[in-house]
Amino acid sequence: MVAGALGLLVFLGWATYRSGLLLRQVDIPFNVLTAPPEVVFRLALIIVCVGLGLASGLPPARLGWTSTDPALDLLVGLVLGLVLQIPLTLITSWAIRAKALARWRSWLYDPRLVLNILPRHRHQWLTVPLAFIVAVILEELLFRSLLVGGWVAMFPWLPYPASAWLLAGIWAVVFGLVHWPQGVLGVLATTVAGLVLAGLFIARGSLLPPLVAHYEVNLIQIVLAARQREALERAIKSPGQG
Repeated sequence: MVAGALGLLVFLGWATYRSGLLLRQVDIPFNVLTAPPEVVFRLALIIVCVGLGLASGLPPARLGWTSTDPALDLLVGLVLGLVLQIPLTLITSWAIRAKALARWRSWLYDPRLVLNILPRHRHQWLTVPLAFIVAVILEELLFRSLLVGGWVAMFPWLPYPASAWLLAGIWAVVFGLVHWPQGVLGVLATTVAGLVLAGLFIARGSLLPPLVAHYEVNLIQIVLAARQREALERAIKSPGQG
């Protein structure tokens, strides 16, 4: 499981990084998030993650596949997702609109990825949220369930939850660096978000709260980005004008 999870991380990280670079160079005529090959690809990786978890022989509770109080976990995830989204939204809006940052904007924050996954037609306001479910499940299974919960056994000399927090910090940084094509703020935001979601996973002992929080953050981000579409487009076409 350890080697499999690491190999999956390298492959997924490379694919995410290359996709981000491609979006900065080429105008994609379709929504990448909802493209059938992308959805099938993520579903296949989810099956791989589940297979690695089952093959590990670890109890489902260690991987966060159970919940002792689903209602509370759901509520905690909803609240934390909303709280986490507030500073992310404020920082992103500031980076897009602040005229003093115009000359560094492309380095600080590049909104091409967000623009590419925004719904382009009315029916995509249904398909985009559905595609987010698949993307979020994949990321939480890999980064929280396997790489935090599953790897804890590799540190028998470090008591739990210190071992889990060590892994949470390491993989949060890796997850952030994968998002380098989005700019420095994208790296910092995803690193902090990854650490918060891992902390929620450790605190509750279940994958349900970070799943809910992660999905809520992504969904709110898309809704707010759609309201700021013109500002995001201006930031790309005329970065010097803010």
